[in-house]
Amino acid sequence: QVQLVESGGGLVQPGGSLRLSCAASGHTFSNYYIGWFRQAPGKARDFVAAISGSGGTTTYARSVKGRFTISRDNAKNTVYFEMNNLEPDDTAVYYCAGATDWGTTVSEYEFWGQGTQVTVSS
Repeated sequence: QVQLVESGGGLVQPGGSLRLSCAASGHTFSNYYIGWFRQAPGKARDFVAAISGSGGTTTYARSVKGRFTISRDNAKNTVYFEMNNLEPDDTAVYYCAGATDWGTTVSEYEFWGQGTQVTVSS
């Protein structure tokens, strides 16, 4: 079983930036696709971005494309999520998750971190 731990959340003003990290332990990290999801209060958990095991393939939700960047460093067992030009609608708990195959839905991911809060407010 792979354990995932997110960090880097916090309070930021609109237009600001944050970098989230997802640190993994347990198994060979590069075997897994990693996704980022987010969940705002009272809403469903939504897909935001994903990256392949090698880091060579990425995909993004339309709402964040061009503002957010997912990357990984397999030597450090870590996935990064750079978020720029943040908007109040980006406020949510952000989760990283792992899967053995490519996916963009919650049900396709097998293990999850505990989440980190991102709040965008002036």
